[in-house]
This record gives sequence, structure tokens and C-alpha cells, in this order.
Amino acid sequence: MVKQTIKLAAIGDVHDRWEAEDEAALKALGVDLALFVGDFGNESVEIVRLISQVQIPKAAIMGNHDAWYSATDWGRQKSPYDHRKEDRVQQQLDLLGEAHVGYGKLDFPNFNLSVVGSRPFSWGGSKWKYEQFHHERFGVESFDESVNLIMNAVEQTASDTILFIGHNGPKGLGDRPEDPCGKDWQPIGGDHGDPDFADAIAQARQLGKKIPFVTFGHMHHTLRHTQTELRRAIHVDTAGTVYLNAASVPRIIKQDGQKLRNFSIVTLEDGIVTQAELLWLDANFKTASKTVLYQIQEAEAIA
Repeated sequence: MVKQTIKLAAIGDVHDRWEAEDEAALKALGVDLALFVGDFGNESVEIVRLISQVQIPKAAIMGNHDAWYSATDWGRQKSPYDHRKEDRVQQQLDLLGEAHVGYGKLDFPNFNLSVVGSRPFSWGGSKWKYEQFHHERFGVESFDESVNLIMNAVEQTASDTILFIGHNGPKGLGDRPEDPCGKDWQPIGGDHGDPDFADAIAQARQLGKKIPFVTFGHMHHTLRHTQTELRRAIHVDTAGTVYLNAASVPRIIKQDGQKLRNFSIVTLEDGIVTQAELLWLDANFKTASKTVLYQIQEAEAIA
């Protein structure tokens, strides 16, 4: 029997670094499904417009920077536009349409999977933040209510195989500053993952859903407290779920006079993650460098 192989691109925090060439790069890589984990910019409507026009199957979730001028008193004071006349948060959501899966889901029957989004616009951590924003936008006032919204989406998925995407990752992936959601600012250390995301993953498993892959960003690979190592990008739990922090920022750089762009490329074979790589592509979409982040062991593949 022929294996179904799917090539995913997990696209970490964009922060205004997305170009028309990026879609061409995804096509050159043969990507089947693109997963965007938010922070497109500081309410950067034009960047989101570009991403909304990507013709490859895609799912996206909004990050904290995507509500930078709307979610906090500080942000509204610094806002470059009049909120009485314009709502750039809603403009971004409208542009993405059904591709935005925050508190929602998108079924991909051709791939025998569904994508579910955790809480959109997450800042991370175990404290419920920006109460007014989440209440007005989504009618949620607590982590428990947030879990309920995520689970409503899980229960409506057409597939029993779910890929989860979030802006910030779930709690439980480690409390060292180098861990995928570890706190790398003073005081150093602590798990900055989202508790509602973790609870939703656990509850989805209890419903019998298979969760081979979870991806997110927010906590950048470069660390604030040290330059001698990078954040750990991969975590594998006891159930075999592969978690990927895709926030290699900045995702477009200039090196030795040439422009390079990165994508995290994940291979799914019959619903199992077999490989994850961080690729940097040159202007001709050739691989300038590759870091293998995860490779399934032969014994695991047989099992």
C-alpha cells in the first residue's frame, strides 16, 4: 500500500518579512499545506493581504503583534490610526477568512486531517491577560472558557487526525529558558506556555483524536539571556506528538550580499511526523543551509 506523504511548511513569526517570492519558494519546495503561526507585523494589514492571496492550501492564527495597537492601553495610546474609524484587527481577520483557525478549524479531506487553532492573539503565560480584548472579540473571560472554544472546534472536525497550531505553544514543554516556551527574560526560567492550549490537546486525545503535530512561534529561537545557543525548537511527548517552535526570526535576512528566507519543513507519512527541517533558501529557491530538527527513528517508524 502506498504511503500518503504530505509536506508541511510551518511559517514562524513573519514580523513584516513576507514577500511575493515566498509563495514561489513554497511552490518550488513542493509544499502541500502552509501553516502560519502569526505575528505578521504590528497590525500589518498589507502583509496579511499578501498572505491571504497565497494559493497553496493554508491555515493561520493571529499573534499578539497582530493586535499590537488594539489589545492594550499602551498600544492604543501609541496607535498610528484612529480606532473610531478603523479596525485593523478585524480587517486582518476578514482578509484571512476561513483560513484563520484561531478558536476554529479547517478540514483538509484530501490530506485526511484537520487543522485546529488554539487561542488567537496569545501573549503566552499562565496569567489571563487583556481581558477586555478577549471578551469583546471572542466572548471569553478565562482559560476554562478558552478551552471550551477550542474544544468546540475539535468536536466539529471531519477528521480524527488533528494538527494544532497556536501563536504561543502549550504549557508543559519545559521550564528552562532554552525550552520551546521557556522564559528567557528576567527573572530567567519558567514555563511560558499557554495552559488552555495544553488542556485542549489533552481533552482532544481523550476524544480519540490523533495529534501527530503541533506548531507555534512567539518565543523566538534566538535567546535574550545568551548568544551561545538557540532555543530548543522540537519537543516530543510521551504520546509521540511532535511540537515545533517555528519562530526563526528574522525569517528573511541578507548574508554575504544575498537574500535568504527560512521555512520549517515537516514531512508527514500516513499521519506520522517523520522529519522536520529548518531550511534557508537563496534567491533561486535553492537550499543555502539545512538543519535537521527531528528525524523519526527506524524502530519508531516500524512500530
